[in-house]
Amino acid sequence: MEMHREAFNIMSSWQVAPEIVLPLAAVTYLFHRFGDASRKQKMYFFSGIASIAVVVNSPIGTRAMDYFSLHMVQHITMMMLTGPLLVLGTPTNFRPSGKIFHALTQPIVSWVSYAALMIGVHLPGPHLFIMEHPWAHKYLEVPLYIALPYLFYYNLLDRTLINRRVTPAIAVISLFLMMVPETLTGFFIYVSRGSLYNDMYSLNDQRRGGSLMWSGAMIIDSIWMSFAVYHWIKSEERKSVEIDAEIAAERAAHNG
Repeated sequence: MEMHREAFNIMSSWQVAPEIVLPLAAVTYLFHRFGDASRKQKMYFFSGIASIAVVVNSPIGTRAMDYFSLHMVQHITMMMLTGPLLVLGTPTNFRPSGKIFHALTQPIVSWVSYAALMIGVHLPGPHLFIMEHPWAHKYLEVPLYIALPYLFYYNLLDRTLINRRVTPAIAVISLFLMMVPETLTGFFIYVSRGSLYNDMYSLNDQRRGGSLMWSGAMIIDSIWMSFAVYHWIKSEERKSVEIDAEIAAERAAHNG
């Protein structure tokens, strides 16, 4: 009976979270008003926005401070699903050239910042600070969960390959290398024999969170690597077509 009551309390917990909802509404309006996006890009974009709403406004977000497993679901969704979906949904006419954006999307910088956030927020010290100070979760952790993954995936999953700063092959390698810290973080949390966070959560809840991170990272990363491999193949096909066209043009000029 107690377990059913607790489950009901969790599922009945919802929140508005205006600190996230209002910026999302503004971004959605700008996308709709000024974005030059295909139907598929719109599908990716709105899926990304919906994924944020699900893990922020639902019981997942409301009780993320109480259950490590729910916190991890929020973390995995926003860092491994939302970011890539928003990149794939980025309008074709969104090509920022500012120095700050250029620096933040520099491949090594974006990789290191993404990995540092993913590992850092689950180290005992930073995690305890965030859990003991709700403002840090609302105004620092969650916005970073959205921003840094977008910056990381921006050069890796861009469908158009225009102004891309890494080759498709490097994109695949970068995604593969990111799988290492992601899965190891979940693995070490899972195999810990005691509480890592001053008994803030039950050991079973901590292990559930670790297993979600461990297994979820491998599954989701495999999906995005498949996307990157597909884009790599497509880019090679385009190169072959261009080379064949050049050869044909040279032969035509020679025969003429």
